[in-house]
Amino acid sequence: MTKSHIGAGAAGKNQAVALLYESNSVAPRVLAKGEGLLAEAILSKAQLSGIPLRAEPELVGLLMQIELNDYIPPSLYMAVAEVIAWVYQLNGEKKI
Repeated sequence: MTKSHIGAGAAGKNQAVALLYESNSVAPRVLAKGEGLLAEAILSKAQLSGIPLRAEPELVGLLMQIELNDYIPPSLYMAVAEVIAWVYQLNGEKKI
């Protein structure tokens, strides 16, 4: 299971999206998302849990449109795969 939080200040907004990817899953899904104080809480929880954070303003804007617990759409697979690969690299894992 890989957890990744993506945060950004897109269009002057503080936004955050938490993704969950499980190797037996069809795609990553949106675990949490929010703006303002909720975004800050999501990012703070991620930091306290040792979950990697990455700023991707455009991707966050697209992910904010997805309902909680929904899988990301195929159109975002490549962008999210890059984030997941980055998380694996940080964790020293070689397999995606």
